[in-house]
Amino acid sequence: MPILDKNLIIEKCPHCNVDKPNLTAVSGFETRSYNGGNHRQWKAYACQRCGGVTTAWAYPHNLDIREMFPDSLEVDDSISQRAKAYLNQAIDSKHAPAGSIMLSASSVDSMLKEKGYKTGNLYSRINKAVEDHLITKEMAEWAHEVRLDANDQRHADEEADLPDENDAQKTIDFTMSLVQFLFVMPSRVQSGIKKAKEEDIKE
Repeated sequence: MPILDKNLIIEKCPHCNVDKPNLTAVSGFETRSYNGGNHRQWKAYACQRCGGVTTAWAYPHNLDIREMFPDSLEVDDSISQRAKAYLNQAIDSKHAPAGSIMLSASSVDSMLKEKGYKTGNLYSRINKAVEDHLITKEMAEWAHEVRLDANDQRHADEEADLPDENDAQKTIDFTMSLVQFLFVMPSRVQSGIKKAKEEDIKE
């Protein structure tokens, strides 16, 4: 973790994902718990590119940052390298919303193929995943709401509005949640079951 200083030195802005952002402290304060303990120092940093604000705190004795809000998005290693690469590129290119959405859609596409859904278009495969109880009906409804099919819609309707960064972020949020639902949580469940069985054997 970086140091709580006049500039926050991190790889990417948590808001716009620009590399090597210029994050400058705009305010600072201290907090304590009700009984005077848990003494923490805080700073708020503004990105000079997008204007987004990131807060961070550290203990006064060493100023190593313990937490940041929001933290940088990290894609879990439980998904395939292809799906992960698409999603990382979608996050990095949020400032180019149309391209970011297509990259998120490619990540979703790759994840579904990894689960065996390889025929039809993206939405037909999402609907098939609902029928097979791989994902919930609500997840499919969310997929329709976040404009995963924005590129197809623009081809069909030249009057359709181009997506903006908010649309891109919504699509990224959906894709990150799908990663959690399809890969991260099942992996953690299996890990928990394995650990419990190992503990039973030891007893």
